[in-house]
Amino acid sequence: MSETFTTKESSHSATGGDTAATATRRADAEGVDGGVGLTALLVAAARAIETHRHDSLAQDVHAEHFVRAAPASADWPVRIGQVPEGDDNPLWGRFARYFGLRTRVLDDFVLGSVLDGSRQVVLLGAGLDTRAFRLDLPSDCVVFEIDRAGVLAFKHQVLTDLSAAPRVKRVPVPVDLRADWVTALTTAGFDPAAPSVWLAEGLLFYLPSPAETYLIDTVDRLTTGGSALAFEAKLEKDLLAYRDSAIYTATREQIGIDLLDLFDLGPRPDSAGHLTAKGWSTSMRTPFDFTRRHGRGPLPEPNDALEGNRWVFAHKPGP
Repeated sequence: MSETFTTKESSHSATGGDTAATATRRADAEGVDGGVGLTALLVAAARAIETHRHDSLAQDVHAEHFVRAAPASADWPVRIGQVPEGDDNPLWGRFARYFGLRTRVLDDFVLGSVLDGSRQVVLLGAGLDTRAFRLDLPSDCVVFEIDRAGVLAFKHQVLTDLSAAPRVKRVPVPVDLRADWVTALTTAGFDPAAPSVWLAEGLLFYLPSPAETYLIDTVDRLTTGGSALAFEAKLEKDLLAYRDSAIYTATREQIGIDLLDLFDLGPRPDSAGHLTAKGWSTSMRTPFDFTRRHGRGPLPEPNDALEGNRWVFAHKPGP
């Protein structure tokens, strides 16, 4: 739920967070001040909170600066101590911990893929991702960040103000995923003949089913053997059945983001099965599997908005 592809105009009437609520209704906003772009700030705030925890799963020292730099999020918490209810708050406690766990799991996936030989990292709907700055990647790695120009411009300004320097070559690719992003990516230097690792973090459930299938097919077409892909899916038959869940309610009421108004509510494709049919090896896990592995993160609860979330890890066999 972090990145910035959107497909429809938003029409909800959120309560709380007047600036954010107004911005959320601008579903096609170019930057981080509206629509799905605003959720990039939500994830940045969650990563900031995770960073400052004594038992942190992931470190992102830049995250809080993104939150403070955007008017829509300037007063959001960046430490759990700034939240009166602490971890009992569904948004800044449980949901933020979910994003922290997801960050760690996908960090590990990228590092493992690089260890296996990939030297190109492609972030689809990169949002405010700072893996090029955070991760200990080999010096010959290249990180391609695909997102709208407005999102990447906001990120560039904040990182420039911090004098932050990436650890490896970082190539922003300013293009909407509804446009010809393949040409933009290859023109920016991506080599389809070399192994690559791709992340679609918090992206696919914003897409109509045909757009998701097209994206998965395109990744398959652009990758050679030895490449890898991780993405997040939602398997609920009816997302609206969870409208009154603690997480969705708190997100609407506290910061004015109606996630269910941004998600595509149509039937989802079986992208994991689609990749398997194309010869990829795939595994599908619940976030709770990793909560148990790491000893931190959300566990199931009644009327759980995370119940249908799945993390899919796919590998394309080498020659």
